[in-house]
Amino acid sequence: MSLLTLLPFIVLIGAMFLMTRSAKKKQQQAVEMRNQMQPGSGVRTIGGMYATVKEVNEDTVLVDAGPGVELLFAKNSIGAVLTDDEYNRIVHGVEHDLKSDADIVPDDASSLTETDDSAADAGADDKAVDLGKKDTADEPADDAPAGEAKTDEEPKKTDGDSEAK
Repeated sequence: MSLLTLLPFIVLIGAMFLMTRSAKKKQQQAVEMRNQMQPGSGVRTIGGMYATVKEVNEDTVLVDAGPGVELLFAKNSIGAVLTDDEYNRIVHGVEHDLKSDADIVPDDASSLTETDDSAADAGADDKAVDLGKKDTADEPADDAPAGEAKTDEEPKKTDGDSEAK
């Protein structure tokens, strides 16, 4: 056999070696991360539940998921060990930002285009904008006799019973 016919097999074996090497490296990092767990650290399980570690054993972890809720998980089911800041931000909504004096980005773009005078004028002029829609409660009563049927009304839907036979 020539070297040219063996080249695809050599490339395939090399690619498999590189993929298994990276997978082993990721597994080793996950084991190190799980070994860093200690009581009081925040974790996320592979199911997406956030909890605080209460006790770490050889193969299991006891976590506190809320007041009076203690759960026992296998160590392999811990997806991530979170930093205190990240855990508080996700679970409690607490933002710990060193740049507290930084400008806050508004939620809508209208505050970016308004000036101080136009904002004061908009607050004083709080009447409804007419968009061309008419509510049935706002329509004036027709002066037409009740006996005449309107042509623009849709016919009433029935169960299939019809009086006209």
